Amino acid sequence: MRADLGACGMNEQLLLENIRGVLNRLEETILFALIERAQFRVNSVIYKPGALGEALGGESLSGYLLHETEKLHARMRRYTSPDEHPFYDDLPAPILPGLRYDENPLRPNNVNINSEIRTAYEEEIVPLICHEGDDQQYGSSAVCDTNCLQSISRRVHFGKFVAESKYRSNPSSFRPLIASGDARAIEAAITDADVERNVLDRVERKARTYLQEVQHGGAGRIEPAAARLIYSKWIIPLNKKVQVLYLLQRGTA
Repeated sequence: MRADLGACGMNEQLLLENIRGVLNRLEETILFALIERAQFRVNSVIYKPGALGEALGGESLSGYLLHETEKLHARMRRYTSPDEHPFYDDLPAPILPGLRYDENPLRPNNVNINSEIRTAYEEEIVPLICHEGDDQQYGSSAVCDTNCLQSISRRVHFGKFVAESKYRSNPSSFRPLIASGDARAIEAAITDADVERNVLDRVERKARTYLQEVQHGGAGRIEPAAARLIYSKWIIPLNKKVQVLYLLQRGTA
């Protein structure tokens, strides 16, 4: 977290141009993670709790690997950062000394929609991008799942920074909406159709370029149109949901 201030005294990381730069870079991370997952079959058994033996403690394989990964990352204080959100809430304390985020611009909140992200990913996104069936590449598929889920979660929850930036840019417009708890009106206020369309166009364009390089073998079913759909149907709407929930919790102070 940087302590610099941008124009009008706004924390630098809240300037929309800087936020969009972060979100732009996350597009590559998400796209490559999805491309990696798409080289394997759906392998639905890895999403079924208890399906692969007692050693997983009743977890699904994908969930077990995600959980164990988060335990390790928690010890490295990953989830003390305001832009990181775990899927599990029983994680160990960090073994590294804590960091101070004095310039964290976010107001205290408990917004975390990772359960929705995981359900959408396992039940809808994976079947969209992967061929049906089972190729027994369970471990490789689960590793890809962890990468996909963590990168999508970060992108979605970065909506808090977007929302705080929008609020500070025009507080007089948001205060009455927040005070009345009008979620629909808040969503309308944060929505910029032109920006969303530009994001979708850019994602589709990037996917087309990357897929030309890595998918000559025909692995998986992810296509530029599928990448666009993932953003339009899940990532952008979930990001906006985070924005609305955050604004409702932050209040008008």
